[in-house]
Amino acid sequence: MVAEPEMLEDIRDYDDARQRLAAGEEVVPSQVVYAILDGENPLRVWREHRHLTQQELADRAGISKPYLSQLEAGKRTGTTDVLARLAETLNLTIDDIVR
Repeated sequence: MVAEPEMLEDIRDYDDARQRLAAGEEVVPSQVVYAILDGENPLRVWREHRHLTQQELADRAGISKPYLSQLEAGKRTGTTDVLARLAETLNLTIDDIVR
């Protein structure tokens, strides 16, 4: 039996994905991707994906819970420093948590 070119490509893609996972690369669930694409606040989506409360994330990032709540609601824009701390706490980049 001769493998079709598409099958070989699928096999290579599968092997590549397994290697990336073994190296610790994160797999982003489709729920996270679709929520962000649907316009939900990325900071909130990622916080919930990481199973953190607003208070937990605020404490870890060194900001107040009301400030975080305002960021998630779009009522405030964070400073670069605050966004960097939030992103670092969530193990993300700033680009991942802003629209």
